Amino acid sequence: MCMAIPMRVVAAEGSRARCVGRGGEALVDTLLTGPVEPGQWVLTFLGAARQVVSAEEAALVLSALEALEGAMAGDPAAVEAGFSDLVGREPVLPEFLRARTA
Repeated sequence: MCMAIPMRVVAAEGSRARCVGRGGEALVDTLLTGPVEPGQWVLTFLGAARQVVSAEEAALVLSALEALEGAMAGDPAAVEAGFSDLVGREPVLPEFLRARTA
């Protein structure tokens, strides 16, 4: 399984951006996303920005990552806290899958 890590852009020049995130600071390739601006959030994987996301989307991913760490440490409360947007509701298929099952 691959996990993209949210990082906030602090500076951009050409096809690279200096970003900060959970693991500290990194120089990230932005060829896949195109130009980015300081303050934007990107999902990164293997040193490259894969997608520009909103601050809200980045927060959800960061929360999920914290929940996974909690689950791995044996803390079930972390799972519920990290996936609070999913707790107490029925699963919903993404739109692109709904048409195939109908």
